[in-house]
Amino acid sequence: QVQPVESGGGLVQAGGSLRLSCVASRSILSSTTMGWFRQAPGKQRELVASIRGSTLDGNLGTRYADFVKGRFTIALDKAERTVYLQMSSLKPEDTGLYSCLERRRNYDYWGQGTQVTVSS
Repeated sequence: QVQPVESGGGLVQAGGSLRLSCVASRSILSSTTMGWFRQAPGKQRELVASIRGSTLDGNLGTRYADFVKGRFTIALDKAERTVYLQMSSLKPEDTGLYSCLERRRNYDYWGQGTQVTVSS
């Protein structure tokens, strides 16, 4: 892998759940930050959630956008070098292209994104 690779997007009905996965291009270090961003057509890309590679357990080192807090959960599996975004209670406004960020040494590596579409 030369970039992180996302998967798990798709079409889901409002109120449903979806689990996104992002496999990092290499081992996730303590200094690495993994994040999920989303972008809808005509809108700016916005942070959804992020997690520090130094996080071993619990919510320490995690960050969530206010509009998803309580509905989305970010988790990191270093052994699988994968970051997950568990999404529940999805709303139509959650629709967008979800991209994975792999930040190393203050340099950003972006995945191609996975489309999430929430229908009413």
